[in-house]
Parts: sequence; C-alpha cells; structure tokens
Amino acid sequence: MEPMRVTRMLQVAIVIFPNITVLDFIGPYEPLNRLPNVNVVLVSHSKGIIRAEKSLIGFEATATFDEVQEPDIVIVPGGYGVNALIRDKPILDWIRKTHEKTLYTTSVCTGSLLLAAAGILNGLEATCHWRVLPELSKFGAKPTSSRIVESGKIITAAGVSAGIDMGLKLVALLSNDTTCKLIQLVIEYDPQPPFDCGSPAAAGPELVSMARAYAEKNYPDYFIF
Repeated sequence: MEPMRVTRMLQVAIVIFPNITVLDFIGPYEPLNRLPNVNVVLVSHSKGIIRAEKSLIGFEATATFDEVQEPDIVIVPGGYGVNALIRDKPILDWIRKTHEKTLYTTSVCTGSLLLAAAGILNGLEATCHWRVLPELSKFGAKPTSSRIVESGKIITAAGVSAGIDMGLKLVALLSNDTTCKLIQLVIEYDPQPPFDCGSPAAAGPELVSMARAYAEKNYPDYFIF
C-alpha cells in the first residue's frame, strides 16, 4: 500500500449555519471522519444547536470562528441560509483569513457563493448548484457545470450530493488512492439512482422547468441578493 501523503493530525472545520442543507456537510463529513488523523469541528458564529432547513434537524456547533484560527481544511456547505450570510462580515473575514494557511479550502453546493463573496474565487473556475450557478459570476468567479472543480488548493463541489464525491476526493489527496477506495467501499458509495436525471443536461428542459418551479414555491427567498 502506498504511503499516506499527510500523516500528522489534521483539523477539518465545517461551517454550519441556520437553514443549512444537511447533506451538504454530512456528505463530505462521512468519508473524511473515517481517516484516523482527522479531527472534525463544526464551527459557527456561536456555539450551540444550529437548525437545518425547515428546522427538522439540529446540529451542535462546538466552536466559534474566533476559536478556530488555523484549520487545515475548511468546508463551507450551502443551503438557503447562505442568502443571509452573503454580506456577513464575520464569516467572510474568517474564510479569507483561514484560507491563507489551509491545505484545502472547499465548498459544497451554494457554499461556493460564500467563497466567492469572500474574494478567494476571483478569476477562478468554480461550481455550485445548477440553479444558482450563474450567481458566481457576480462575485468574480467563472461558473462551470463540472461536478468537482479544483483550482489550486480550492475545491468546489456542485449541488448537495456532490459533497460525497468531494469528501472522497479530499481523502485521496490527504491519504492515498488505496485508502480512498477502502473508505468508498466501507461506506458502500455505489450510486445507482433510479433515474438518470441528476443534472440539467440529463434531465431535459421540461423537468428542469418543473424543478425551478418547485424550488421557487418552496424556497421563494432563495438567493435574492
């Protein structure tokens, strides 16, 4: 088996906030948390329970931004709560500051809008959920519909489930391909969806239109900057 690329203990800071999309951060958390040299911390403005979208599930932020100054990995998930944070100075300042020393700064879904708003995606290709992908250009990034985009040490993932792929990508970068394959097998990540419609290109215009209508009805204030 090939040697581990990084053997020291690593701190992975996952940002959580009200109205976060659960799978956005659980997706990358699941494979990364299985590395023996990774310590995951959920970080937010203040400690305590943070409610996800529709307030059905709560997660505990165990550290504040002030308490996590030099994480090795930053993961910024998305969700319609991003809308309230797009001009939030504490979180944007924290992203900018931590990015200076991270091994990798990453996002899932609309979390890339916060990376862009923090100014670290200027002139770089990045991805996001397909519905709001064009919004990235408003903050100087170059939108691309790829599922995972690597721009140096910045990695952005497309919508929701793409966070699992990104988490496995990070596992491979931090350890080695064999370890990544092992973890992928352990979590039995073997996607076999009932329909081939998980992207706008595969879904076709009619289903895309229906999906937009669904989102506008259920999340009417989604990304109104």
